[in-house]
Amino acid sequence: MNLHKDFRVIVFILAMLIALLAIHPGYNPEEGFTSHLQYGLDLDGGTYLKLQLDGVIAGIDADPVHIIESEFSDAFGAVEIVDHSDTEITFRTAEPPVKDAISAVGYGDGRIRDNEVALAINKPYVIRTYLSKHLTCEVMYLGGDMYEIRSMVNDNELSDLLAGVSGSIKKDIQGNLEFKEEVTTDTQEMTKNVLNEKLNIWGLKEIPITPVGSNVLMVDLAGIDLSTARDLVTTPGKFEIRVRTTNNTSEHVLWGDCITAVDIPKMQDGSWGVGFTLNSKGAREFGVAAVKYGAADDPDAHELIMLLDDDEVYSAPLNPRLASDLNGLYDLYGVDGDWPSRGLVANTGSGDEGEIEARQLQVHLSAGALPVQVTVVSSGQVPASLGAQFKEQSLIAGLFALLTVALVIFLRYRQKNILIPMIATSVSEVFMILGFATLIGWQLNLPAIAGIIAVIGTGIDHLVIITDEVLYEGKIPSIKVYLARIGKAFAIIFAAAATTIVAMSPLLWVGFGALKGFAITTIVGVLIGVLIARPAYGRVIRDMLE
Repeated sequence: MNLHKDFRVIVFILAMLIALLAIHPGYNPEEGFTSHLQYGLDLDGGTYLKLQLDGVIAGIDADPVHIIESEFSDAFGAVEIVDHSDTEITFRTAEPPVKDAISAVGYGDGRIRDNEVALAINKPYVIRTYLSKHLTCEVMYLGGDMYEIRSMVNDNELSDLLAGVSGSIKKDIQGNLEFKEEVTTDTQEMTKNVLNEKLNIWGLKEIPITPVGSNVLMVDLAGIDLSTARDLVTTPGKFEIRVRTTNNTSEHVLWGDCITAVDIPKMQDGSWGVGFTLNSKGAREFGVAAVKYGAADDPDAHELIMLLDDDEVYSAPLNPRLASDLNGLYDLYGVDGDWPSRGLVANTGSGDEGEIEARQLQVHLSAGALPVQVTVVSSGQVPASLGAQFKEQSLIAGLFALLTVALVIFLRYRQKNILIPMIATSVSEVFMILGFATLIGWQLNLPAIAGIIAVIGTGIDHLVIITDEVLYEGKIPSIKVYLARIGKAFAIIFAAAATTIVAMSPLLWVGFGALKGFAITTIVGVLIGVLIARPAYGRVIRDMLE
């Protein structure tokens, strides 16, 4: 029959072998049947969490002149505004100021002449800096007069803060405050990605994290109890590097999203350490801050501090050689230059304690920085026993569907040489779907099982079409007629498959949770069927009937 030389059959066999290797079924006396399949919350038990992202979006009406006057009056006593424009403010202090003291206020270096200071300004930058400084959080400018405050602050607190500089929260044309307790889509997506990265560090691959609305994430943690789930999700937080300045105060250097790679802990020169790489933006912010706040000139007096959720997790002075390098890079690239990415090492000490601290620091660095704090607003649990029951019931439902289909096929054709290839093809499609799921780390849940059962039904429909076309007037046709009729059959099949894919595609974009999983399973199953399984069946069935 030369089936083994047919391209369609070869592709089918290779796909089955790949699926077999991916699933890797096995058995041992202790665990029973094992595989590499990953099960979701429905089938494995576990915890689901509803997370609220703490942040607000507000319209801010404030004058940079009043902010600069207030901030520098707090630092130098009363100051007098001499001149101002959209790009520069000039003010006079009682005594000639020192450049470092001007920089320490946080609005730039300025040009000093006697007791007058000319400060280059930008309205969004001044407002962002003022809010960030007094709310101790990151503030993003969104355009117009809109700002995203990445911390939970109510409208009264924000109004009181702005009132100190003669500012206020803007109102819309209906007179309502432009103030919403939500975050931007970009912030929500960034939080989702960083949280997923954090959970992957703990070996929890492909955790379903679903955005809901404008400030909520739904997280499913299969096989994890409620207490552990809360710890895993809420422990990672806002990772930040700061530099110690004076009087036990510190200034922001960079956020954890500037960290692009983290090495495994290593011992070098008798001390454990963790290497990490900063991107160009991070290298610039790190170098500029080190020079600006004195860490490059006097490392011991200006330690670098790493914070997670505002709790200190690491502090140490700059290495003297690194401090010297940063001074040279600052002279070369300046404040706005394109600094090269840079690798750094955080040393944690020697012995077992140094190793433990290094491994903990590796997790903190790798987790990145959650842009905003998250609050668990609701949670629930699916017991492992209930998940096992769902798994068993899903298997029974799948087998029942397959046996029912087999009975219908037998009653229609009453030929085992049609029944056996058709059922074998259907089973192989399911096996390839499971292999694909394993390869991409996709968790199987109840909607996915429903999608697989739906694929069995549509697959059998297509196989019936192929079989009826092959049996030309109840007998095997000539090869010429066979090719014409099989071409007609596949035209119908491809049209039906395209219709199914188009119908399911919207659920990939607008679907939530279960609907999206069902759509993915159905689409993948249809593609595997029409591209691999059914062409092979069309080749095999003719030889079987002959």
